[in-house]
Amino acid sequence: MGKHSKNKSPELQQKIAILPETPGVYTYYDAEGTVIYVGKAKNLKRRVSSYFNRTHDVLRTNLLVRAIADMSYIVVPTEQDALNLENSMIKEYKPRYNVLLKDDKSYPWICVTKELFPRVFMTRQRLKDGSKYFGPYTEAGAARAVLELARELYPIRTCRVPITPTTLARGKGRLCLEYHLKRCLGCCVGKITPEDYARYIENIRLILRGDTGELMTYLRGEMERLAGELRFEEAQELKVKYQLVERYRAKSVIVSQTLDNVDVFGIDDDDKDVYINYMHVRRGAVVRSVTLQYKRRMEETQGQLLSYALDEIRTRFNAEFDEVIVSVEPDAEFPGATFTIPQRGDKAKLLDVSVRNARQSKLDALKQMERLDPEKRAERTLERMKTDFRLKVLPRHVECFDNSNIQGTNPVASCVVFRDAKPSKKDYRHFNIKTVEGPDDFASMKEVLTRRYTRMMEEAPDDLPQLIVVDGGKGQLSAAVEALDEIGLRGTIAVVGIAKRLEEIYFPGDSVPLYIDKNSESLRVVQQLRDEAHRFGITHHRNRRSKSAIVSELSQIKGIGPGTEQTLLAHFKSVKRIREASLDALAAVIGPAKARLVRAHFG
Repeated sequence: MGKHSKNKSPELQQKIAILPETPGVYTYYDAEGTVIYVGKAKNLKRRVSSYFNRTHDVLRTNLLVRAIADMSYIVVPTEQDALNLENSMIKEYKPRYNVLLKDDKSYPWICVTKELFPRVFMTRQRLKDGSKYFGPYTEAGAARAVLELARELYPIRTCRVPITPTTLARGKGRLCLEYHLKRCLGCCVGKITPEDYARYIENIRLILRGDTGELMTYLRGEMERLAGELRFEEAQELKVKYQLVERYRAKSVIVSQTLDNVDVFGIDDDDKDVYINYMHVRRGAVVRSVTLQYKRRMEETQGQLLSYALDEIRTRFNAEFDEVIVSVEPDAEFPGATFTIPQRGDKAKLLDVSVRNARQSKLDALKQMERLDPEKRAERTLERMKTDFRLKVLPRHVECFDNSNIQGTNPVASCVVFRDAKPSKKDYRHFNIKTVEGPDDFASMKEVLTRRYTRMMEEAPDDLPQLIVVDGGKGQLSAAVEALDEIGLRGTIAVVGIAKRLEEIYFPGDSVPLYIDKNSESLRVVQQLRDEAHRFGITHHRNRRSKSAIVSELSQIKGIGPGTEQTLLAHFKSVKRIREASLDALAAVIGPAKARLVRAHFG
């Protein structure tokens, strides 16, 4: 970091250094703990760091940076979530360095009226009339696109004619042009029942809440149909609407106006440490977010730890719980509090955001620990590999083998070496297959392991690996086991096979593979091992094929031996240059007699 960061506290510098590269909202505080600025970011780390790594052209920004004493942040799923949350938090805190936002009424809402046959329309006024309002939308174009497309899907009425059971019974309604254009179902004359109409409205509400899967499927199908009928202009219009909905299809659940005075507790549990994030939502804005860390001492359950967190938050912030969204019920009772474990909808999405922030706090703690003690990460990774691969010792030395042959030519194998979970490139080795005829991966694997470890037993018996990884399934693994058996190392070195899907790990004598967690450090190391072995092997194979092609072409020249071939290649660097060289140029290198033979061959 730069000039401004040097004047900040070590704690603030540390927070900035370990920020995640995810969308989110960041909050700056002054020395008194007052919120002085709220901002959104597509990439939190890049955006926040930009404040501190240079002197800014705008005086106001320099004054802001000078006043920052602390910061916090909330991670969210998308940029649109960050934009909406930023708007709500600015209205809540009114930070002095933020440009004052307009009132909510300047943003459009979509209203679903409370009537027998509800209307759906866009408005900038939110009235307390029993209607359901969705928004606010930060982009009017997005609101219009969603509304228009909802109407295309479901032909709902647009007129303001009052329709009640009484008016229907009188039978004085008249069908209008909208009905004849098939854009209305004739509600005013009872051509559709309120129950059937309500199903359309419920589907529209799903779309407005962000459940746009059906809408997106419909649009894509219509685009393809119109394109198939060569109606490209109409298809393009739908494509524009599709892209608008895809970009703005869901307003942020974090600022849902239906969630007011709600507390949320999200949990991320990694056995030893449990992180519990607390968020308080007021008038649709997250006004407080803090994460607590608990270390398990006596195998406490999540319910017990959640009870500790609830009590801590109640004491620290003098909080009175009303509705609390949680993933598990607390063990203790909290009078006056209603605990909800949501399965779907806005509350479930809000809980997911809280869990994301708990998980991010865990990652931040690990990053901070690794910055202070880089060896800790390696030790943690090795411990996880020891568990996942059923090892007796830490795999400080791991070797991975991969065979390479294309159409059966120039079969080679590669061996890459990792020490303390990091590549040790000086120990990488190539092997040209010598005893196997044709493309036989199993026999090639056996040959390579036999050569590798027979030699190691003679030259460096104390440097044998703790784990061997072979790229392949049960066949390659069996070949590797045979090789180790014959050398006498079967009980000394553990060996596993990686199937093509990578998550499948095979063990000797076990036909059922182990599936490693996709987020596991072990899987990350195994993936890096296999990628390195594959890259290293392909590079060597490519070089061999190239050399083989060169030598085979020069060796066809009668009277030119291997020594002359090497002399020519050393001087001219390629067969192409040899082919283009004059007789005098060739004679200067290999003599006139051989030069004539080469020149005659290439014409």
